[in-house]
Amino acid sequence: MAAARTAPTPPGSLKRIVAASLIGTTIEWYDFFLYGSAAALVFNKLFFPDSDPLVGTLLSFLTYAVGFAARPLGALVFGHYGDRLGRKKLLVLSLLLMGGATFAIGLLPTHATVGSAAPLLLTALRLVQGFALGGEWGGAVLLVSEHGDAKRRGFWASWPQTGAPAGQLLATGVLSALTALLSESAFTAWGWRIPFLLSGVLVIVGLWIRLSVDESPVFKAALAAAEERKAAAGTVEKMPLVAVLRHHWRDVLIAMGARMAENISYYVITAFILVYATTSVGLSKQTALNAVLIGSAVHFAVIPLWGALSDRVGRRPVYLVGAVGVGLWMFPFFALIDRGSFGSLLLAVTVGLVLHGAMYAPQAAFFSEMFATRMRYSGASIGAQFSSVAAGAPAPLIATALLADYDSSTPIALYVIAAALLTVVALACARETRNSDLTEADETVGGPARVGADA
Repeated sequence: MAAARTAPTPPGSLKRIVAASLIGTTIEWYDFFLYGSAAALVFNKLFFPDSDPLVGTLLSFLTYAVGFAARPLGALVFGHYGDRLGRKKLLVLSLLLMGGATFAIGLLPTHATVGSAAPLLLTALRLVQGFALGGEWGGAVLLVSEHGDAKRRGFWASWPQTGAPAGQLLATGVLSALTALLSESAFTAWGWRIPFLLSGVLVIVGLWIRLSVDESPVFKAALAAAEERKAAAGTVEKMPLVAVLRHHWRDVLIAMGARMAENISYYVITAFILVYATTSVGLSKQTALNAVLIGSAVHFAVIPLWGALSDRVGRRPVYLVGAVGVGLWMFPFFALIDRGSFGSLLLAVTVGLVLHGAMYAPQAAFFSEMFATRMRYSGASIGAQFSSVAAGAPAPLIATALLADYDSSTPIALYVIAAALLTVVALACARETRNSDLTEADETVGGPARVGADA
């Protein structure tokens, strides 16, 4: 029995929902990206001082990758309870966990103070960050997707996606300001702690906003329908994970494949680039940070535009433009950086992020439309976060290792191109989901009804 369709959310309420999701995701991505930038700039000296600079950076990125390893667990736990209890409760919990872990990193003693306990504590807090982020993304995009109407879902659901560049912008901006205002010795000694401690203030703001929004009407309707089925038939509802693996295993694999180019290219462009530009090209930290800062601002601006375009032409075509574009851009990307000027570095990063936005913008609506309501949080989160272990997690690590082994950017470009090819294959296997109806579908079908969707 399918649940009745819910009434469209009033525009004013929808904007409040979008703002709550955007601010929350911005804070969580700020916390997550702050670690990545610090890993590239100072953690190798503070937590792995006995290694040579490049090996120290590798070890620093290894703790960075550990956060990704915890994201699938977060996806499973938050997805399960998000499909059982609702999106809002889990989003509040994820924000508390992420903010608390980030604030605690700002208080950590370094290797000089406590020895080998320092990197162990850092790794433990990174695991908490990854666990929280594994549950954050699915809930944030679903809360918006399930409030909006099908015709503009790509546009509205792309706004939580801007939380990634906004968080990157905020994290990079704070670090850039500190490196400009402080001497290198002062920044290494204590200045690096400031951005992490600021997270405590941001979390308070985020909680206040997230607690003010309503639960998804689509979820509430689906929950009521499930209770009716249970009362009428006397059956016990399947666990969301079991239902996803039974009805949506193909969609999970497609989502994982679609994430490969998006995830790998993003971390090469924004995290690894800080290493490559400073160690191989000889640019200053400030120059590299400023390029990522400006590129992230452009990235933020274009994501809603790509999302709106996906409402017109479909999720797959827009996503495909991004995947193919990123693959084709990799060799010009490194060639521009090798010129050694700020202008060429900025052009390389900005074009790369614009092309990335073509994948990232429709992703929220695309993944949401693949799954039925009572397994949507689990399905979207599993598809997105399990792929991050093979994609975003090792991307800076692999890129740094390739640079150390070959002293060339060519293997790194080929690495990203291979990821783009995997994403193109996944998109070829996917169905178009534009205009899908997100109201609950019969579990024997296992997917949302498709109203007016392209074949």
